[in-house]
Amino acid sequence: MSRDERKQWLERPANRELSNKLKLLAWVLSSVVIILVVLMQEIRIPLPDGWSTMVLVPFHATVNALVALLLLVSLVAIKMGKIRLHRATMLAAMGFSVVFLLSYVVYHMTNDPTRYQGDGMARMIYFLLLISHIIFAAVSLPFILFTFIAAWTNRFDDHRRLARWVYPMWLYVAVTGPICYLMLRPYYV
Repeated sequence: MSRDERKQWLERPANRELSNKLKLLAWVLSSVVIILVVLMQEIRIPLPDGWSTMVLVPFHATVNALVALLLLVSLVAIKMGKIRLHRATMLAAMGFSVVFLLSYVVYHMTNDPTRYQGDGMARMIYFLLLISHIIFAAVSLPFILFTFIAAWTNRFDDHRRLARWVYPMWLYVAVTGPICYLMLRPYYV
């Protein structure tokens, strides 16, 4: 993308009216997701005989790792001024995150939780990573959406301001998810 193209992109007028509507939608969506995550701890949907969703466990780790990779490529792209690549990788990261979330809820509504059985320092590290992963995932969700909305509605100053602190949280969640999976992997039935 040439400098003129980048300048034209950044000079697009902000659409504050659309932004405000989308922010409301982001709050509603974030609330629904958090409610689903809480409910999935209590609800168990029985599967037909011979069916299993266990294949979703490594799938989740793979999707999270892919999201982390896309986030890194996106950061490099924007630092190099490649706005189209940045947009494409961020849209892909958002899309894979939605796939992950839907799959994650399906898995947890059809399976009992797997308990970590390690001990000592490994147990402490696992729970530190897991608890921080859960907290950052819950806190970052609406702000990931707000950051996306700011870019989508041409509010680029707001987008950059939010991205400076939302991006590291999202990357942390995407990296610690697969790490927690690898630590828990020996205990899956």
